Amino acid sequence: MPVILFDIDGTLVRTGGAGKAAMEAALAEEFSVALRAEEVPYSGRTDRAISADLLLAHDLDPSPANVARLIDAYLDRLPSALQQFGGVICPGISELVAELHPRDDVVLGLLTGNVRRGAAHKLGHYGLWDYFPFGGFGDDHAERDDVARSALAAARNHATDVDPADVWVIGDTPLDVKCARAIGAKAVAVATGWHPLDELQRTGADYVFADLSDPGELLARWT
Repeated sequence: MPVILFDIDGTLVRTGGAGKAAMEAALAEEFSVALRAEEVPYSGRTDRAISADLLLAHDLDPSPANVARLIDAYLDRLPSALQQFGGVICPGISELVAELHPRDDVVLGLLTGNVRRGAAHKLGHYGLWDYFPFGGFGDDHAERDDVARSALAAARNHATDVDPADVWVIGDTPLDVKCARAIGAKAVAVATGWHPLDELQRTGADYVFADLSDPGELLARWT
C-alpha cells in the first residue's frame, strides 16, 4: 500500500513569509534583541534547527530551554501572521489530497520540519489539516533525516505492513530528497517552493515536477 508523506512549506502551501515573520518577531520580542541582517536558512529545515541558529546568530544561548521558549513565542504569533500574509495552497494540492484521502488503498501523512502545533496552524488556516492523520514533525528532532524516521514509525503505527519501498516523500527541497533516501523511500521533488526545477532535477529524485497540477503519472503508480 502506498504511503505518501507530504512536506508542508513550499509543497502543500506557501504562507507568503508568515512563518519567518512570526519566528523573527518572536525572537525580537521574547529575547529583547534587535534583528540582524545575517540570514539564517529556513528552507527544508526543522523549527528546532532554525531556532537554534537564530539564537546563535544573535549571541544567545541555543539551549533546549531557549529553543523551546522561542518556538512557543513563535507559535503564539503564527496564527495572526498567517492571517496577515495570506499565502496560497500550491497548485494541484487541493484536488490531489481530496482525491487520495477517501481511498482505502493509499495512506496520507506528513513529513515536515514544522513542530506539530505549527503544522496544525498552517494547514488548518488553509483547510488541509484534516487530510493528514499522522506525521513526522520537528518537535523532537533537529535533523530532517531523523524526522523522516519518525514519520516512517508513525506510518507503521497507522497502517500495517508498511514497506519503505512503498513510501513516497513529496517535497520542494534537496533536503526532502535526502531524507527520503535516509528511510529507503521514493522521492518526488516539486518546484513550488524556493528551489528551481533544474536544481531539483540534479538531486536524483525519482520524479521531478514543476507543480502537482497534473499528477497523472503519480496517480498511476498509486493504484
